[in-house]
Amino acid sequence: METSPAPEGREDPGLRADCASCFGLCCVALPFSASADFAVTKDAGQPCGNLRTDFRCGIHTRLRSSGFPGCTVYDCFGAGQQVSQVIFGGKDWRQAPDTAQQMFAVFPVVRQLHELLWYIDEALTLGAARELHPGLRRQRRTIGELTRLGPDALTELDVAAHRQDVNVLLLRTSELVRSEAGGKKKDRRGADLMGARLRGADLRGVSLRGAYLIAADLSGADLRLADLIGADLRDADLSGADLTGCIFLTQPQLNAARGDSVTRLPAGLTRPTHWS
Repeated sequence: METSPAPEGREDPGLRADCASCFGLCCVALPFSASADFAVTKDAGQPCGNLRTDFRCGIHTRLRSSGFPGCTVYDCFGAGQQVSQVIFGGKDWRQAPDTAQQMFAVFPVVRQLHELLWYIDEALTLGAARELHPGLRRQRRTIGELTRLGPDALTELDVAAHRQDVNVLLLRTSELVRSEAGGKKKDRRGADLMGARLRGADLRGVSLRGAYLIAADLSGADLRLADLIGADLRDADLSGADLTGCIFLTQPQLNAARGDSVTRLPAGLTRPTHWS
């Protein structure tokens, strides 16, 4: 897992992965199947063979070359340390095996809540959405309180309902920000654009929420002020693209794509080391 920096204007260490304070939860709780992303198959609750006794990854510096690029595009948004150190009080699943299954069940729930907090915090930095800031702050308090619930309450939590409440605000935030691009923009939300030839395309202010952009050619495309929340950018070519001011783009999405030294990134995100 690669640590995500916080967007400019906000800094909440609790939403940044701190692997040193986590019990390797993403390496145990989550399943994966042998594919282009993972060299082997692993069931949920089964420790990855690369997990060391100190809960660190034994091949962290060579994940891609070892056949585990999928690990480099995952981010827990700080859920790992929250579950390990706060919810379970620093007792790891090896020391207390009777709590292991519950810990593994709680982790993905808290991860979803932390991701919501990440998006809310970004929305709170956007001047165009200033009228929504009071509502966003209320949602932040609500979601923040949920992340401190006990294990039993968290496993029974209806995260989808809370996500819907937050999404109403994020959608309106998107509309306000994208309107600054001027003109009527297409809504490509959830669009199937896998392998699409969008080289040099004008995508300013376009909603690409949840769009499938796998292996799409976005080289030289203008993505300023575009909404990229949940867009699948695996193997998408962003060489020379302009992502300045795009919203709700995360570091894992960038890590999954391809780019180069002239790709223009939004504030707070870093150029992946594997880009040319």
